[in-house]
Amino acid sequence: MILFIGAFAIMLMLAANKWANDASPIRSVGAIDATIKGAQWRDGKYILYVLVLNDGSSVLIDDDRPHLIGSDASIERVTRDNGVVFYRFPE
Repeated sequence: MILFIGAFAIMLMLAANKWANDASPIRSVGAIDATIKGAQWRDGKYILYVLVLNDGSSVLIDDDRPHLIGSDASIERVTRDNGVVFYRFPE
């Protein structure tokens, strides 16, 4: 029972953190070039892409639109006012 309550408390804290990040306004958006290296279907709703940036680092981006593996892509680096950084495909 204690394990179940602890797991529930952790899930609640993570959800509250996500709500706070989604509520924070966007501070800046910058364009970055990357290469799509792989993809994985997630629950039939969206695709999780693995991209390699020009500096050699990797990022994961989920999107519901198809993108060609091995192709070059321009993505956006989004920074929120609370300091959270995430990457997305442009609309």
